[in-house]
Amino acid sequence: MSALPRAGTGGIGSLRVWVVSDGRPANENQCLGLAEALGIVPEVIRLGARQGWHRLLDPVRPAAGFGLDGPPWPDLLIAAGRQSVYPALAVKRASGHRTRLVQIFRPGVNPRRFDLIVTPRHDGLKAPNVFATAGALNLVTPDRLAAAAAEWEPVLGHLPRPRAAVLVGGSSKSVAVPEGAVARLAGQLAELARAGTGLMVTTSRRTPEGEAAALRRALEGLPAWIWDGTGPNPYFGFLALADAVIVTNDSINMTSEAATTGKPVHVVEWAQLAPKHRRFHDALAAEGITRPFAGRLEQWSYAPLDDTARVAARVRALFGQG
Repeated sequence: MSALPRAGTGGIGSLRVWVVSDGRPANENQCLGLAEALGIVPEVIRLGARQGWHRLLDPVRPAAGFGLDGPPWPDLLIAAGRQSVYPALAVKRASGHRTRLVQIFRPGVNPRRFDLIVTPRHDGLKAPNVFATAGALNLVTPDRLAAAAAEWEPVLGHLPRPRAAVLVGGSSKSVAVPEGAVARLAGQLAELARAGTGLMVTTSRRTPEGEAAALRRALEGLPAWIWDGTGPNPYFGFLALADAVIVTNDSINMTSEAATTGKPVHVVEWAQLAPKHRRFHDALAAEGITRPFAGRLEQWSYAPLDDTARVAARVRALFGQG
């Protein structure tokens, strides 16, 4: 693997850092967000491309058996997801336990094997080295939003205000969106646009194409800009230029990103949720961060989520830095 680019000299920015990823964007972005908050440009290692996923679940396989390079081992390894657990522990063993391990999400093994575990509070995991977050770590920062606003204003500036970023997800293994939910949301959005709200809409990989097409048809001819998945991704531009955010309740990541902006977050309650997923949304609502979407935009203020910065401070403490 190539030598690690360094974000700075001296201090934590000079550390050799690996991000070990299962390649899932939602997981990898949490690791990258933490690295960025530390002022570090990490080496990203994506697992599973050269070996089957079942091989990543071997608790005694050495680091080389996971396709990971030999020394010099990293000073810090940030990983997310169950498939990254045993590769990360293998690196710690190979380094003589000098590598500090930061594991994002419940690892499924004894927490004491890690230097720090970062997991949402709705998971309920408790241990001295567990840092419980309100939501998902992410890449939303004031600087990134300012840059995205400058980049996307020429494209989206024609939309009337107030503007709403609309973040639409879909069903997953743990969340089922009922039939007709997208059509109902499309009708609400069309009414909002007809009343003068500019809409910036993006769907996700989990949104069925037929449903996405129906959403596009419902908003045709209205003040709405819908990303079709081609060309540069406007996601941060949407968040930057929005006066409010509308997000479907199936995605903890998108809800967390929206809540990091400090803008009103309207949650579309369209899916039945698992209990811990429900706890996430109930907590944000109780704290005044989110409100249910009722077909109209509201304005309110709250302290934005700052989980990524808070976790970065805890990681610095692992290396004796305040």
